[in-house]
Amino acid sequence: MNNLLSLLDIVEDTTVDGPGFRTSIYAAGCPRRCQDCHNPQSWAMENGALWTIDAVMEKIKQAEFSNVTFSGGDPLMQVEAFTGLAKQIRKETNKTIWCYTGYLYEQITASAKLSLILPYIDVLVDGRYDKNQRDESLPFIGSKNQRVIDVSASRRSREGSRLAKCEAGASLLATM
Repeated sequence: MNNLLSLLDIVEDTTVDGPGFRTSIYAAGCPRRCQDCHNPQSWAMENGALWTIDAVMEKIKQAEFSNVTFSGGDPLMQVEAFTGLAKQIRKETNKTIWCYTGYLYEQITASAKLSLILPYIDVLVDGRYDKNQRDESLPFIGSKNQRVIDVSASRRSREGSRLAKCEAGASLLATM
């Protein structure tokens, strides 16, 4: 597994990438190039700096009361490294993990490589940003086509194809 992540930034105590205070880890690299993307500098992998998983873990542990969000760019462009990081977070902390990606949940579960991260994340925000479906009233997402998926509940569900969608993130807000 790859021990290096190409990151644009690590922002501690942010409140925009999920409920409560979070340490947001912004991945470099995204092939989608969504029109009106809020983070176009994330498109090029070379815009990131290389971080080891251990160095990122130190930052995460310093933010004692913050949970974690993987954003970007698209963290799944570096799925092996982010899976390694998610495993370490699970092993060493009790923090929840949200992951934003342009992939759809169905694409991730159908891919042996991409699905490696799913056992280690709690919430997946899927789908590319679509400026034609922009809706600023929706918490944690930029456009109506994106979904906030409680991956933990989906794992517990006996129906493998059933998605445990959160009603505008409200049920997650109550528990995190």
